Amino acid sequence: MANLRELHRRMTSISSTMQITRTMSMISTARIQHALAASQSATAYKDAITNMLSHVAAAAQGKVSHPLLTVHEQEKHVLFVLVASDRGLAGGFNITPQRMVERQIAQLTAEGKRASLITCGRKPTEYFVYRGHKPQLSFVGMSSEPTADEASRISSYIIDGYTEGEIDRVVLLYWHAKNRVDQVLVNEQLLPISASELVMPNNPRTDEALSRVAASTYVEYDFEPSAHEVLYDLLPAYVKTVIYHALLDSAAAEHGARRRAMQSATDNAQEVLGKLSRTYNRERQGAITTELNEIIGGASALEDN
Repeated sequence: MANLRELHRRMTSISSTMQITRTMSMISTARIQHALAASQSATAYKDAITNMLSHVAAAAQGKVSHPLLTVHEQEKHVLFVLVASDRGLAGGFNITPQRMVERQIAQLTAEGKRASLITCGRKPTEYFVYRGHKPQLSFVGMSSEPTADEASRISSYIIDGYTEGEIDRVVLLYWHAKNRVDQVLVNEQLLPISASELVMPNNPRTDEALSRVAASTYVEYDFEPSAHEVLYDLLPAYVKTVIYHALLDSAAAEHGARRRAMQSATDNAQEVLGKLSRTYNRERQGAITTELNEIIGGASALEDN
């Protein structure tokens, strides 16, 4: 009987846990559509400003000079911007990028370089503080609903640091939500802005080139003030847009990762509960059979007497 009580206790505990994981999966499923819509809207805006940046850079005809485009001669300080989550129970959503950044920091330290952090999310903040890497900036309580102010503070910090020469490279890490199910880890250089970001597809600079491109793929612009001045103001806005998009994209990916993790946990709990139920039924049947045998044996003994 003691074994039956233990099995029943375990089954009750697993059933309670399964209700929690199923509820969390349903909550993430309900929220992911809204988060994906916000991420997709930000993606459209990011693509638009990237396209605009390409047009302006093309109009400048290669005469582009900006601190955010300048590659520093010697790399001494690398800043990582890590976007993760405030909460766990999302599979490897937090631990995977945290360990990736940790490995890169260790490699840079071994090379005699300085590495620092900006963390977005309570989990990465606690992870690196515990390991002695206090972030330069940290944002907690906003991973599910990031704000433009958060992106503005991050972009201002890294732009000022890079422009003043205190930071030599900025790396951005976050999860990209491909769809409701799949997430892809992004590890990209944010600063200096790569020259490839300023190259517009089908970008003709001569009449000959223009004659070989459909009219709808290239548009000439007149700039007032000059294209160079417009580009000078456009690049900081581009950096802020990329960061804000990463925050929104990560929020959508978080819901997708948690939905998948909680659904997997629910399925595993269901499987374990099924095995325990079969074991419980066998034990209970055995106990009933033993009791019946004892009753029959006792009755037989009384008849013999």
